[in-house]
Amino acid sequence: MFTLSTRSQISIGLVLAALMIITRGHHFASLHSLPGASWAVFFLAGVYLRSAWPLLGLFALSWGLDFAAYTWGGTRGFCLTPAYVFLLPAYASLWLAGRWYANYHQFTWRTLMPLFFSATAGLILCELFSSGGFYFYSGRFTDTSMVEFGHRLSQFFPMYIESFLFYMGLAGLVHVTFALIHRQIDPHSTITG
Repeated sequence: MFTLSTRSQISIGLVLAALMIITRGHHFASLHSLPGASWAVFFLAGVYLRSAWPLLGLFALSWGLDFAAYTWGGTRGFCLTPAYVFLLPAYASLWLAGRWYANYHQFTWRTLMPLFFSATAGLILCELFSSGGFYFYSGRFTDTSMVEFGHRLSQFFPMYIESFLFYMGLAGLVHVTFALIHRQIDPHSTITG
């Protein structure tokens, strides 16, 4: 496990919040060519931010962005159903997976296996809560079935994985760059990541 200063955690938290703001679809600041970063933001918050308060802040930010998109941005309210509450356990799954990984992180190649397992578990749980909650509890679908849900998973889940991996790749590059710079500045540092 690595430890970051409070200042570093605040900086990372602000970058993650900004990333969510500019990539969360269809609101005033959206960059339409970038995929949504919300899933990666929650996972990375679990990895880098020691307190649970940022999780609550990111919940509030995502809700605020969705609310603004619906009320002022002209977005249809198709997803704003009673099933919206399933985003809480969905995002918490990613955050907890990131938190679990942070306990196993080392600046070695061996860290890739726990990263893979935690990211996979977080992604699967997030997808099951978010898509499953929407499919079964939104009231938008009549005659729901596990077969149809499986078909919808195979259709939409790969896109979420793709955007998650895109942002995780960027985060990995930034992480390695900062870790190597930090080691050059202070080769006797006890920070391992």
